[in-house]
Amino acid sequence: MRASSIKRSLGVDLTTKIKESRVLLVGAGGIGCELLKNLVLTGFGEVHIIDLDTIDLSNLNRQFLFRHEHIKKPKALVAKEVAHNFQPGAKLEAYHANIMDRQFNVGWFQTFNIVFNALDNLAARRHVNRMCLAAGVPLIESGTTGFNGQVQVIKQVRSVYTPALSDEARTNDIREKPSVTTATPKPHQNHSLFAPFGPRRHSPSIASQLFGVSEDEEAELDMTENADNAEEIANLKKEADTLKEIRDSMGSDDFAKNVFKKVFETDMERLRGLDAMWKEREAPKVLVFDELQESSASINLPNSNADQREWSMEENLVMFKDSLDRLSKRLKELQLKKTPDDPEPILTFDKDDEDTLDFVTATANLRADVFHIGRTSKFDTKQMAGNIIPAIATTNAMTASLCVLQSFKVLQNDLSNAKIVFLERSGPRAINSEGLRAPNATCGVCSTVRGALSVTPSATLQDLVEGVLEPQFGYNTQEMSISTDQGVVYDPDMEDNLPKKLSELGITNDSFLTVVDQDDINQDPRVNLEFWIVEQTEPTEGSKPVMVQTLDIPRRKKKPVTPEPDVASVTNGAAGTGKRKREGEDELLTNGHVAKKVAGESAKNGDEDVVVIGDDEGAILIDD
Repeated sequence: MRASSIKRSLGVDLTTKIKESRVLLVGAGGIGCELLKNLVLTGFGEVHIIDLDTIDLSNLNRQFLFRHEHIKKPKALVAKEVAHNFQPGAKLEAYHANIMDRQFNVGWFQTFNIVFNALDNLAARRHVNRMCLAAGVPLIESGTTGFNGQVQVIKQVRSVYTPALSDEARTNDIREKPSVTTATPKPHQNHSLFAPFGPRRHSPSIASQLFGVSEDEEAELDMTENADNAEEIANLKKEADTLKEIRDSMGSDDFAKNVFKKVFETDMERLRGLDAMWKEREAPKVLVFDELQESSASINLPNSNADQREWSMEENLVMFKDSLDRLSKRLKELQLKKTPDDPEPILTFDKDDEDTLDFVTATANLRADVFHIGRTSKFDTKQMAGNIIPAIATTNAMTASLCVLQSFKVLQNDLSNAKIVFLERSGPRAINSEGLRAPNATCGVCSTVRGALSVTPSATLQDLVEGVLEPQFGYNTQEMSISTDQGVVYDPDMEDNLPKKLSELGITNDSFLTVVDQDDINQDPRVNLEFWIVEQTEPTEGSKPVMVQTLDIPRRKKKPVTPEPDVASVTNGAAGTGKRKREGEDELLTNGHVAKKVAGESAKNGDEDVVVIGDDEGAILIDD
């Protein structure tokens, strides 16, 4: 029934292409789960899923293929198993592996009709983008953050093109704002959440002292006193003794009180005494345990329904004491089970562990109040503690559906109608789109020509330079360089490498080589040339050491040269300054003044540029 409905909706030709397709899904997280379900229900013939991650408790609210019993299991393998419930006859292959492993080479990518990227790791996304461009396989890139999402097709052709993921010059140009398909920035880390007791210059954190292994227990303090460090060592010893007393009280009724008074009374009073620190900011305040204890006498412990609201100071104290009690009991139980040969038991802090999350939330909020910082909810604390990008299941589902819709155009070879699609909460429409764009001639990714380079085990760098690049492609060996991912292996000053075998230079099977034309004299150098290496294990008789397919390597466009008029003949328009505008300069507004920006430089207001604000003549942006 489902197959016939799909055929009536999409047509016989497209349905056949979908059924015969072989696609790769990279990532089985929020978007990946939705996308895998869509691919299976749409009838894609063969789907390969790869993901390095395992399932966490925090995944379950939006990665609907997973259940509580799947926690700690590989995402890709579980996704494959559960997706079979939607379509038992689907052909699925799963890999619990890193997509950047060498086994997943260009040749492997070439076996797919389409690759879907559903990753949140920038390095991996760029790697997949590079492999797809090298393999000539269309990549459908997607990403979400909160209510925003983006989908785009990436395939390098001469007539139609969408910007490559690595195209740094264009990612912000698509919508005049950061693209969600680029790396989504992690939430700002509020350090009151990660170091709830504050960094101590001469001592390890209180958290590790309480539930971990004390650094002072592993190494005795050097008590050799001299005029320079006697006082400092005495303070360290006193601090260590105090912490040991607190730790020894673990399990008693006074444990939470001792910890609180050390952190929020004694330490804060000491900090307030450092007058030089508080000349330009408000000094921390001291929390008094007995006062807060009295005001919280009738306060109940916050329940799970209160996770998304900020707790009051009294509720934070109640949770602080309760979570400390729970953690103390856990550590005591581990200590009782310890054998003489076992290492000293410790507690590991995990954002998915309720006891530790309660402790971090309550303690961070108490500390935030000390330093006049706003408190956060337990939900927000977990997001920050895990560097979790805000994810909404509905946005993921819509984005995954758009990926499949764009894949139909790819399978029909209808890239001229493919779109870059945006999900946006603001504005009159939730879904907006733009057509594909021509390649960016100045981008080292968009304009690069790619091809396979077949080499024998005995092939040398000289075979490549003098046997292929110079005679076959017309490169001037004095105006070019060759580099790998590890660095430059050839330029006019590195001719000593010419006799070396490619393998000696780290150039082996599946390596990448980039040839850069540095002909600055004619000002029309060739675009970059990228090879991936294919080793001939058993070269045929009479074969050349290095063989490459015929490639068309176009020249870069010459930069237009604008003649500079004489200074005296130039007028400055409204400003009337009579100053000459240098070639390539753009004008922009900077704090209400006119600023002149040298071509190629950004209008950033940071340390990289020096902005000199003048009189009515405006500002000149000077590259430092």
